[in-house]
Amino acid sequence: MRATDTTALSGRVLADSFADRIRRWSRDAGATESAARVAQRAAFVVSAATLDGNVCTDLSSVADVLNDGSDTEIVRQRLLESGVTGQPESRDAMPLILDQGGRLYLHRYFDYECRLARSLARRHSAQADSEVPASLSMRLASLFAADPVHLGDAVDWQQIAVAMALVGRVTIISGGPGTGKTTTVVSLLACLLEQDPDCRIALAAPTGKAAARMTEAVRLRASHLPAEIQARLPTESYTIHRLLGMMPTGGRFRHHAGNRLAIDALVVDEASMLDLALATKLIEAVPDDARIILLGDKDQLAAVESGAVFAELSADPSLSEARIDQISSLCAMPGIAIQTPKPVAQGGLRDQVIWLTRNFRFADDSGIGQLAADINSGDSTAAIARLGSDSSGSLQWLDDGGSPPQDESVQAILAGYAGYLDALRIDKAGIGSASAAFARFRVLCAIRDGARGVEAINRLVSKHFRNALNHPLDPGLYSEWYPGRPVMVLRNDYVLKLFNGDIGIVMPDDSGSLMVFFPEGNTGFRAVAPVRLPSHETAFAMTVHKSQGSEFDRVLVLLPEEHNPVLTRELVYTAVTRARLHVTLVSGTAVLEKAIQTPTRRRSGLLSRFGELQASGELS
Repeated sequence: MRATDTTALSGRVLADSFADRIRRWSRDAGATESAARVAQRAAFVVSAATLDGNVCTDLSSVADVLNDGSDTEIVRQRLLESGVTGQPESRDAMPLILDQGGRLYLHRYFDYECRLARSLARRHSAQADSEVPASLSMRLASLFAADPVHLGDAVDWQQIAVAMALVGRVTIISGGPGTGKTTTVVSLLACLLEQDPDCRIALAAPTGKAAARMTEAVRLRASHLPAEIQARLPTESYTIHRLLGMMPTGGRFRHHAGNRLAIDALVVDEASMLDLALATKLIEAVPDDARIILLGDKDQLAAVESGAVFAELSADPSLSEARIDQISSLCAMPGIAIQTPKPVAQGGLRDQVIWLTRNFRFADDSGIGQLAADINSGDSTAAIARLGSDSSGSLQWLDDGGSPPQDESVQAILAGYAGYLDALRIDKAGIGSASAAFARFRVLCAIRDGARGVEAINRLVSKHFRNALNHPLDPGLYSEWYPGRPVMVLRNDYVLKLFNGDIGIVMPDDSGSLMVFFPEGNTGFRAVAPVRLPSHETAFAMTVHKSQGSEFDRVLVLLPEEHNPVLTRELVYTAVTRARLHVTLVSGTAVLEKAIQTPTRRRSGLLSRFGELQASGELS
C-alpha cells in the first residue's frame, strides 16, 4: 500500500471514529434516529474535509454523502435538531457549528476563524498611533533612489509597500521569487528604526530553515544602509513556535492574547505556510498597537494543516482613495499612477495588501518566468508548448510517466549531481566546496513513496554515489552513513541549533571519524556527530513542500506516474520557481495537464467572518 493510501485510510478511520461519537452524543441528547444519522454523516464529512486542509465544508457535501434524496434545507433542519449542532449566535458549546451561509465547522476551527477575523478586523479599523514624520518621505526617496534597478517610468511598488506598512497596522506583501520582498522589508526596517531607534522588531518564519534564511537575507540586503541603522537591525529570526514560547507539554504557548509579545513590529516570512490555528495564535499574541507585516507568495502551496490564510488575506490588493492620497504624499508620486491589480476576491484586507509582480530575477524572455506565468494562469496547453519548444535554454521536458522512471530520466537525475560527485572525488576539496556543489542542484518530488517518490530517488542516488566513490571510510551497505551523504534535519533541536530543513554533508573529520557538517555563519561549518542528530533523512531528493523558501541553480521536478490529490497548480508552480537558471520537468503529458488545471480549493469562511465584523462595528 502506498504512503498516500495509508494516510488516507488513517484519516478515514479518525473521521469514522469521530462520527460515531457524534451519533451517540446526539442520541444521548434526545435527538431522533434520523437527526442523529445526519449528524453522524455530517461529522464524518467535516472531519475528512479538515484532514484535506479545509476549514469547513458545506451542506451540499453532506447531502451528497447521505445519498437519500435529502436537499440542503432538510440537512440543515436535521442538524439543528440533532442536539450537537450550534449556530454562531449560540451560547452553548456544540461540537458542530452551522452558519447562515451553509458552512459546517468543527467547533475549534470555527473558534479559530472567528478569533483571527476579530483580531484582524480590530487592527484594520485602527489607525497608526502617530503621524508619519515628513522626514520619512526623504528617507524613502533616498532608499529607493539608491536601488540599482532602473524602473524607468514604472511605479515602484516596493516603495509603495513600505509606505503602506508605515501608515497601517497590518500589511500583506505577496510576490513570487525575485520580486524584491526582502529588499522591501530591509527598507521598511530602516524607516522604522529611523522613526524610533528603540523600535523592538521581531523577525519570524514558520520553519527554522526559513527563519535562518531570513536573517541572512536581511544582512546581505542591508549593506547599503548607514552603519548606525545596520547596527540596530535584528540579528536573529525565530520560528513562530519559538517566538511564542512553546510549552513543553500540551501544545500551549507562553505568549498569547493574555500575555502579549513585547514588540513594536513583527515581520513574518514565508507566511503562506501559516495554517489557521497557528496564524490565530500568532496574531493574537501581537500587541494591538504593533505593526504586522506578512510576506509570502499567494500562488505557492498552502499550509499543510487546515487553512490557506495568506492566500485569503492577499485576495484584495485594491486601495481606497484616502489610502492612495497617503501613499502619494509619502512617496512623492501622483496618485493617478497608483493603479492596483484586479482583486481575486472581494472582502479581504483592503488598503493593506500589495502584490509585487515585477520580477528582478527572471528577464521578460526567461523560460522559467514565462512557464511560471502559464502555470499560474492554468494554461496547461501553453505550458506544455513552452516546455516542448523553449529557446531560452532554461527549460527541459522529459515526457516520461513510467514507473520506475525511464533511463533518460534516471540519467538526468544522476547528471544533475555530477558536479557534486566531482567535488567529492577531489581529495583536497573541503567541506565548503562540496557543500556549494551540492546546493546547486536538487531533485523535487511531489510524493514521498513509490518509484517516483523521495525515498526511491534517495536510494537510487545513494547507491550511485557509493559505487562511484568507493570511499575507504564507507562503513558498508548495511550502514546508512557514508562520506558524501547529504542529510536533512526533520525536527528542530534548539540545543544543537539545528532546524527543520537544515542540510548537512557527511564527511570525515581530521581524526577520520564521519561527522555531519552544517553551514554556520558566512563561510564556516560545524560538525555534529551522527548519533546526536534529531530526526533526519537523506536529501538528494526532497518534497516540493520541503523546498518552499529554498532556491537552487537547477532543479529536476519529478511528478508521479498518475494523478495524485497532492498534484495541484500551486505545487507545480512552487517546484518550478525554486530554480534560478534551469528546470527539468519529468512527467507524462496527462498528469502535467491535470496538475496545472487543478487549483487548490480550500473551503473557509474567514473573509465572510471579517466582513461581518467590519459591517457590525463590534470590534472590542
